[in-house]
Amino acid sequence: MSYIFDTFLYYPLFNALILIYNYASFSDLGIAIIFLTILIRILLFPLFYKSFEHQTIMQKLQPAMRQIQHEHKEDKEKQALKMMELYREHKVNPFSSFLLILVQLPVLIALYSVFNSGLTDETLTYLYSFVYNPEHLNRLFLGLIDLSKKNIIIVVIAALAQYYQTKLTMPKKDSNSAQSSADSDPMASMAKNMVIIGPLMTVFILGYLPSAIGIYWLTSSVFSLAQQWYINKKIYGANN
Repeated sequence: MSYIFDTFLYYPLFNALILIYNYASFSDLGIAIIFLTILIRILLFPLFYKSFEHQTIMQKLQPAMRQIQHEHKEDKEKQALKMMELYREHKVNPFSSFLLILVQLPVLIALYSVFNSGLTDETLTYLYSFVYNPEHLNRLFLGLIDLSKKNIIIVVIAALAQYYQTKLTMPKKDSNSAQSSADSDPMASMAKNMVIIGPLMTVFILGYLPSAIGIYWLTSSVFSLAQQWYINKKIYGANN
């Protein structure tokens, strides 16, 4: 299993990082990490986009889902059938976010290995024959931030990006009654809590990790923020 992981994930990502470092980052490892993160997000864009789109539509369908739950609260089987009809009508999969996590988890683990333990001079022996060995990696991002150490500025900015991205996933409110109904709905309440919990988890996790991982996390969050803004404009704007 370790051989498969290294061969198909760790080594390709590590070599891609060094290639970018050699030719497109001005010998700045932080810039190379940003470019690699953008490249990965572009390659995985269809998966991320579909999952984010389904998540946004699910938030928009909350009033209809609450109505079904209320009308068929005594008949759970009928309630489940109506829910499935609603999902099919709007072409959404309520489990898409979990599928996305399963798909990207191996990639995230490989990236963690690359950024955390894979940025030493010894690991340059993992380079493919066609990848130039830079012999020494400049670990100062913009000449200021040591990527091998944690950095509070990167952590805070990453948490803010996570906060605004999560805010964008919140459903738009049409009236005070809708607000009141949403406040009593467990799913809506959980979504509200994630606006705070998500950034706090970001601070807690990145606070113990090298800022190289923080740069990846921040770049990915900014990419997600732009993607979520586009999805919201497409879904909510189409009905305005």
